[in-house]
Amino acid sequence: MPALTRLAISATPSLAFSSSKKCTAKLQILPSNLIKFPLNFNPPQTPKLSIKAKSSSSSNPSTVNDASASSAPDSLKSRLKNGETLYGIFLLSFSPTIAEIAGLAGYDFAVVDMEHGPGGITDALHCLRALSATRTPAILRLPESSPTWAKKALDLGPQGIMFPMIESPKMARKAVSYCRFPPEGIRGSAHTVVRASDYGIDEGYLSDYAEELLIMCQVETEEGAKKAEEISAVDGVDCVQMGPLDLSASMGYLWDPGHKKVREMMRVSEKGVLKGGAYLGGFAMPHDGPIDLKTRGYHMVSGTVDVGLFRSAAVDDVRKFKMSLIQGSDDEAEDGKDGDEKYWSE
Repeated sequence: MPALTRLAISATPSLAFSSSKKCTAKLQILPSNLIKFPLNFNPPQTPKLSIKAKSSSSSNPSTVNDASASSAPDSLKSRLKNGETLYGIFLLSFSPTIAEIAGLAGYDFAVVDMEHGPGGITDALHCLRALSATRTPAILRLPESSPTWAKKALDLGPQGIMFPMIESPKMARKAVSYCRFPPEGIRGSAHTVVRASDYGIDEGYLSDYAEELLIMCQVETEEGAKKAEEISAVDGVDCVQMGPLDLSASMGYLWDPGHKKVREMMRVSEKGVLKGGAYLGGFAMPHDGPIDLKTRGYHMVSGTVDVGLFRSAAVDDVRKFKMSLIQGSDDEAEDGKDGDEKYWSE
């Protein structure tokens, strides 16, 4: 290693140099083996800022309010504890623009679906950032219930995580363990650098993460539906999400999710979830609308899917135009009448 240089400057103790006083500099060459660095160096801590907003009456300092407390929206778990019924949307397109529109539209939450959508972790991150800009809580649905997928998803910092195809209390306990750091679980730790902890800036992350994270287990097979109450009672499971499409397929009614036997199994499972103590979540269906779910005690209702919304709007738009071509002769006969009508702003 080459020798390092040290510049030693000696000068008068005056705060300003004058022309009558000299400043001398001595250059010393020190061997590299004499240079020692402290082993216990810690970077300076960045002080936390408390942002406060002044009231309209600036002359009264006692009326100053803490803006950080009032500006932060309530978490999903706190809203559920307050008895609210939350209405959300599933995002399969992985379009940040659609995610942003969904947030601005006023949905209480958005589920970024990595199970059936084409995107992965990187694509989900873009959607989470778009939702964060609209202050809309994001839930990530995993492709499978595994510690690796859970770890990568949780490091992004969603408010909720959804595990698919949970069929037993044992699987539910494993899912919860994927969300907890040791010794309570097996989640890998990189909390000093990941987005979930504001890249290490949030010093309270380790103290608060378990309380703030909404853990959802999806019951969507006949076997899981029969054990819904036991799954709901597992410590750490906050919400059980019913899956009517996969449930109907597992019962042999792939093309008929509204079949009587499927509906009966759904009702038994719903009652089991509520009895077990977890919140009840589910999808609205053509035969089972959002209000129907709310009436039966659902706490979280997903009313639509972004791809389905666009599909319906696009098909309807094309249909209207095609129908107008068929009815063109009738419209042409009334062209004279249209000319006499005034535009709304005239």
